[in-house]
Amino acid sequence: MAAEYRVSMANPKLKSVTKTPQDTKVIVSRKSAAAVRTAYSLAEREEIFRRFSVQRPEPRGELEHTNPFTLVVAVALSAQATDVGVNKATRALFKVADTPEKMLDLGEERLRDYIRTIGLYRNKAKNVIALSQMLVDQFGGKVPETRDELVRLPGVGRKTANVVLSIFRIANRIRLAPGKTPDEVEARLMKVIPKHYLYHAHHWLILHGRYTCKARRPECERCVIADLCKSPEKSWDVPAPLVELPPQMIGEAVE
Repeated sequence: MAAEYRVSMANPKLKSVTKTPQDTKVIVSRKSAAAVRTAYSLAEREEIFRRFSVQRPEPRGELEHTNPFTLVVAVALSAQATDVGVNKATRALFKVADTPEKMLDLGEERLRDYIRTIGLYRNKAKNVIALSQMLVDQFGGKVPETRDELVRLPGVGRKTANVVLSIFRIANRIRLAPGKTPDEVEARLMKVIPKHYLYHAHHWLILHGRYTCKARRPECERCVIADLCKSPEKSWDVPAPLVELPPQMIGEAVE
């Protein structure tokens, strides 16, 4: 497929000096400063997600979730199960239990009724209740922000931790929705992402972090938003050609 726009690569601007966080202007809404902090104007945010939508118009492998807690639960339930099957079960479940406290109120027996169509549902129900209890007892009901803390949760492995932390890392690195915890970042993303892109937005961010904006070294020369990105770590200013890519599945993070 031809590129949607053409960029001359003869003299790409390779940045030799890394910006400091102070160099990046953060836009704050007067209405709700804590909720909508972002380094991007509305027009820039529209363009970022427009490009992501061209690159991956129908991202696959998406587990439905409403917040960091439900994402942890959904990925934990997806072990040896299809995303389609997990989504069918969690749509009803998350309407009644979308926080650790509500999940504990639901209880293990009733939880099993919601997820019995998922493989290994009995053991998974036990783990979900146990991880909910740990979140309440040790983390104030919030999803922890480090991999070491996440993998301590019952039924949560490295894959689950990587998926949850990927959005947190990307939103902070590119300063789209900076925050101190996954829950804080999630709340801000819901405010700054244009509404018509919300359905696939989190999945686009996960895949962007997995394949381009990698944890150890971002591959800025392969980034379709390199010209818009305001990350202090950015090393390239010329966007990669905007072409549709094959569907990708969520899996182990590529470091």
